[in-house]
Amino acid sequence: MIERSSTLVAPGARWWSPLGRDERLWFMVVLVWALAMFLMIFVIWPAIGDQQLTFSSYRTDTATFKAAVDASIAAHQVGELEGRPLVAPPPGDVYLLGERFQFTPALRLKKGETYRLLLSSSDVQHGLSIQPDNINFQVLPGYVSAITLTPKQDGEYTIVCNEYCGIGHHLMVGQIAVVP
Repeated sequence: MIERSSTLVAPGARWWSPLGRDERLWFMVVLVWALAMFLMIFVIWPAIGDQQLTFSSYRTDTATFKAAVDASIAAHQVGELEGRPLVAPPPGDVYLLGERFQFTPALRLKKGETYRLLLSSSDVQHGLSIQPDNINFQVLPGYVSAITLTPKQDGEYTIVCNEYCGIGHHLMVGQIAVVP
């Protein structure tokens, strides 16, 4: 029988050894950094960042929401903007419907007033991006998302669909005019 020799050495009884000084230092740096980021996300940034949206979401019937949008348009329409109704609702609930390939209606809101923007889709998933406030949200059929919004500057806000919704996706824009 031929005996083979091996260059592999079996590990000792303990496969680990205590951390070295440099390893302990880096472990502490990583631990402190992880705790700092945790505090930043959940404690510090919501307090100073002013970017946390107040929102809620619930199920709805698409036809019921469409009827609520139509009733809101009938009650608060003040004109038309690029073929869509322009509404100037009082502070409170404001309806916005995403459907291929537009957001209906166009809105005229007052600066400094608080509105609850009720969003839904009548067909497919859409994205909602309100610029220049950098609000990004998903608009889903069968669900109403309620976003609390207080415009801080007057001017034209653009609503853009940022979720591909079909061949006319690039045309899907809406407007919010904020007046003093």
